[in-house]
Amino acid sequence: MGWRMKIVHVTRFDYEGTAAASYNEVRMSPADDRGQIALERRLIVEPATPVWTYTDHWGTLVGVFDLPNPHRSLTVTSVSRVETFPPAPLAPPLGWDELRAAGGPVTEMLRSTPYTTVSAELAEAARERAAGRDPHDAAEAIAWNVNEEVAYVPGATGVSTSAQEAWEHGKGVCQDMAHLTVALLRAAGVPARYVSGYLHPQPDAAVGETVVGQSHAWVEYWTGQWNALDPTNRTRAGEPYVVVARGRDYADVPPIKGVYQGPPSHQEVRVEVTRLA
Repeated sequence: MGWRMKIVHVTRFDYEGTAAASYNEVRMSPADDRGQIALERRLIVEPATPVWTYTDHWGTLVGVFDLPNPHRSLTVTSVSRVETFPPAPLAPPLGWDELRAAGGPVTEMLRSTPYTTVSAELAEAARERAAGRDPHDAAEAIAWNVNEEVAYVPGATGVSTSAQEAWEHGKGVCQDMAHLTVALLRAAGVPARYVSGYLHPQPDAAVGETVVGQSHAWVEYWTGQWNALDPTNRTRAGEPYVVVARGRDYADVPPIKGVYQGPPSHQEVRVEVTRLA
């Protein structure tokens, strides 16, 4: 049986003065796919302004808006209701040669990016760890090794930290563990992509209780179909996970990005999650 959740994600920017104009993209709206259905999606912008939407190259729903008039703050609120389903059983994987020869969009998920480039030594270690295993077992072995070698330490890294840097530091956050796992899976010949979304922090959550939620990052690897792994929590993603965006790395999926003309700003983020059923 699946879950039904309400998610409220608020991002507020306060400027040290007046911003003359602002142009933004928002990726906060849950996707529709085999693992979940979005029952409600609302993006509310203050000061009020129209929001246009489009689907990007990776299949993510993107809200676009601009504020052409002076403003001293900007608040973006995403309100969603989502029904999630138990993960499907793992299907028999394609062979290694078929994975390495994957075509179409999957090919892009075998290439390194600035976030997911690792040393030759680390890449070789990933290939050795995968040797003699089928792709499902190899993916788990690589992801769980990341969990063992990189400690989850909030604030230990920044938004621009690469997979190699996270490995060398031996600590990081979910973004770092996802980047590192993606990098090592690709090095081993398994197509892998970065996933961002939300995670209800209580697997046995009570219905109707609102808790502080989390923006979260995990990975999906391809064996003929996409399969989800969360290296941070050493588990396969299930009902408490809500997918918002997918891409090659974090650069493809930030919750909000844009440009503005004005003084420095301070950002505040709040996520609340309520299990409805």
